[in-house]
Amino acid sequence: MEHIKYEKYLTVKKKYDVIVCGGGVAGVAAAVSSAKNGLSTLLLEKSNILGGLGTLGLINLFVPMCNGRGKQIIFGLAEKWLRKSAELGWDTIPFEWKNGEPKEETKVRYIQRYSPTIFAYQLTEEITKSGADILFDCMAIDPVMEGNVCRGVITESKGGTEFYGCRILIDTTGDCDVLRRGGIPCENGENFFSFFTKMVDLESCKKAVEMGDIRYLYKDLSGGSINLFGDGQPDDIPRWSGLSAENVTDYIVRNHLLILEKLKNSDRKTRDIVTSPGMPQFRTTCHIRGDYSLKLSDAYRHFHDSICAINDFEHRDHLFEIPFRCLVRSDYPNIITAGRSADGTGYGWDLLRVIPPAILTGQAAGEAVSLALKTGKNIAELDIKALQNTLEKNDVMIHFPDEYIPEDRTVNIHGKNAAEIDGGHM
Repeated sequence: MEHIKYEKYLTVKKKYDVIVCGGGVAGVAAAVSSAKNGLSTLLLEKSNILGGLGTLGLINLFVPMCNGRGKQIIFGLAEKWLRKSAELGWDTIPFEWKNGEPKEETKVRYIQRYSPTIFAYQLTEEITKSGADILFDCMAIDPVMEGNVCRGVITESKGGTEFYGCRILIDTTGDCDVLRRGGIPCENGENFFSFFTKMVDLESCKKAVEMGDIRYLYKDLSGGSINLFGDGQPDDIPRWSGLSAENVTDYIVRNHLLILEKLKNSDRKTRDIVTSPGMPQFRTTCHIRGDYSLKLSDAYRHFHDSICAINDFEHRDHLFEIPFRCLVRSDYPNIITAGRSADGTGYGWDLLRVIPPAILTGQAAGEAVSLALKTGKNIAELDIKALQNTLEKNDVMIHFPDEYIPEDRTVNIHGKNAAEIDGGHM
């Protein structure tokens, strides 16, 4: 796909070493890591708040970051930001984990549900401290490609249609929006009928006062409430791709009307909806077809190009490593992705898309572009050992310890084994 024609008609607003498209947690991690290495970095965010699904989308949960036996697996910026989210907002870190990894084995998992808006403001602070530039209310609408090399990004904002140049592009839109439009091969997903708002009522107000904790003020009010496995998905409701305006609109309208029906059966004097998600709460819309796709059958496997160890957030014991190849394609020398748009198959994609792994892959992407530019290497061909060393210095676990592997390595997810899930793309 040829897009270089745009540069002939648009003024180059500014050129950067790195442009990061999408200000979700992966994008913020990538931009912070890039900028702290001295690279001129621009973060583009189409809304007016950082954090993506983790803030704007009201999915405000650091899912478990341990193996379910009291051993922490996920560290790095994910650990830093989990702790940071508890400093000024809600602190729901379990007692057993208040002071770090427990000394004794425990089945209590290391999680944190936080105030979405306060955490979003903390991410703004992280960006400003890093030295990265940021543009809110600015959508990356098209990459400028010269063959398989990205030369920059076309944006649309209050300033009109503009062009920003870059040496490397990081797509953390969550939907591979920029890479798809640049012709990079991608894989589409499907989304179930799920939609959650935040509400208050007199009962929750009373509980917050009694507990002396403001977080008890809020309740979830759902439209569709189908879980990540699709249990109970209505036959007459589509599975949305989330990749067209019509598709997104159908999802939003159905859920708004369903919530209205629920409200009609309640006393208007006793409740109110505080906020509705500012973006579709889609889990899996589109990901890059990388040089490798993480699968459930990769459980307990060590990768030579691992950029971090992670755990299964739904099930105990299951351990994984994320290969750098999930973020890149060898035939595109200066593009990389992270977070929800990293390459995973079936449940492997679910493992990549949640907040802690998204932060770690974003952190890895930011460090990788820095290393690539400093050494003159194509992004997929950089010195993986050097990248791993850098990440380890920043408190990322690259390989999980073998002693954490259980005797029974059987992996079952929702009653299905790895072969059934990987083959069926659940």
